[in-house]
Amino acid sequence: MNEVTGTITAEAVVLSLSGRIDSDNASRVQEMIQKLLPAPLDRPVVLDMKELEYISSAGLRVLLHLKKACSALRLINVGSEAYEILDMTGFTQMMEVEKAYREVSIEGCQAIGRGANGTLYRIAPDTVVKVYNHPDALADIRHEREVAKLALILGIPTAISYDLVRVGERYGSVFELLRARSLSDILATEPEQMDYCVREFTGMLKKVHGTLVPAGKLPDMREKVLDWARFLQDYLPPEAGEKLLALVEAVPHDDHMLHGDYHTKNLMLQGDELLLIDMDTLSVGHPVFELGSMYNAFVGFSEYDHETVKRFQGFDYETSRSFWQKSLASYLGTEDPEAIRAVEDKARIIGYARLLRRAIRRHHLETEAGRAEIALWKGELLELLERTDTLLFTGSELSLEATIDNLPQLLSFLEQKLEAADCPMKVQMQLSVAAEEIFVNIASYAYAPGTGTATVCLSIGGEPRRATLTFLDSGVPFDPLAKEDPDVSLPATEREIGGLGIYMTKKAMDDVHYEYRGGQNVLTLVKFF
Repeated sequence: MNEVTGTITAEAVVLSLSGRIDSDNASRVQEMIQKLLPAPLDRPVVLDMKELEYISSAGLRVLLHLKKACSALRLINVGSEAYEILDMTGFTQMMEVEKAYREVSIEGCQAIGRGANGTLYRIAPDTVVKVYNHPDALADIRHEREVAKLALILGIPTAISYDLVRVGERYGSVFELLRARSLSDILATEPEQMDYCVREFTGMLKKVHGTLVPAGKLPDMREKVLDWARFLQDYLPPEAGEKLLALVEAVPHDDHMLHGDYHTKNLMLQGDELLLIDMDTLSVGHPVFELGSMYNAFVGFSEYDHETVKRFQGFDYETSRSFWQKSLASYLGTEDPEAIRAVEDKARIIGYARLLRRAIRRHHLETEAGRAEIALWKGELLELLERTDTLLFTGSELSLEATIDNLPQLLSFLEQKLEAADCPMKVQMQLSVAAEEIFVNIASYAYAPGTGTATVCLSIGGEPRRATLTFLDSGVPFDPLAKEDPDVSLPATEREIGGLGIYMTKKAMDDVHYEYRGGQNVLTLVKFF
């Protein structure tokens, strides 16, 4: 028996179909649908096909007729056979079609992972389901599947969902993870494996951050962090709020991959293969944004209540803090405590900004414990903002007082890094001469008559290979490229004093550009080799 029933709300017309739609009854079904539609048809139409057993080509023509009447047509709870017909005939490209999802229970199942948007449960020895927090998460699930496929194509080992299911009133995404264990589980049960976990954890992190994503494929994390900084303008002293915003604005766009929720519960060891999961937070940006999130996962969230990390990760606060410190040192490739602390401070600024915004938006100011937590994070953030001039860092970065006496330290730093990268000697000499000219200018004029800090960042890579040398200082705004080039054809006695060093730098480099952003002079030199 065929039946069409309907419910009309302010948001949509919901029609339920049952039985079969074929050449014998298609005209009658179309008439039944037409009678239930309001006139004028001024809202979307949803066809619930949960009780539909079969649809023929005549039934497809009914759908086409309805699609012409309502462009915002949506089909839900479509059975597998009907879905196959709709997909084969191209209807899934013409309209929104949602399959009927099998029901899965997580009662008594072990929670093996937890991320920003859902929890991972093992429902069978070789199968897990990620249950999303939001009850209407289909768009989120589709997004995660798409970005996970992108990550896999780009070389990041991950698990791809092969099924969507209903878990009570929520949706779930099913993965095959055969006897996989999270690094959190290993750290909690086998603390002697700390160094192994650090090595695997940072190895995957470097792989992610070393992956260049095609432009526009993933959201820009910088934009999200800018939103945090803007939100906090009403909760920080004016000078501190302005500085936080300026620091984030000074971070340039970067198309390298970020995970966005990188911690040990989201790294699963399956046999000898490490898989990165919970991919819905993938984005692009500077690694400082990732490190800020990581700091929160291991330290920040638990600074007020040390039991928080035990509940979340499964190991204690001391283990968590130790893992963070060891991982940061491994990621940066240094045991220098000052270098590690400098990058940690940058990450903490991002981390505290996120924690404060999150706590305030969740009304933590209305409770005594919440106010104490916010006061702790706010105090740390304000202290960090007083002594931080940039959020930028690379694997090759040096911050030092801008004085002539520190020039040998800068040149030694460059020599070591360029030699390690097999940079040709001629290019090394050109970069060293240019670096000396720029640093001497900063030391002589940027902070006169006082002094301040200069930061030098060196990155080497790309195809063709290139060395990018960036100088940052918070001195008086000055564009060294604005001055007209000297006339080198004049005799030495007729030339104006100054300007020759910058001229030589521009001639020796393949690109030189300047900008003043976030209260800083930023001069970038690029040399291909």
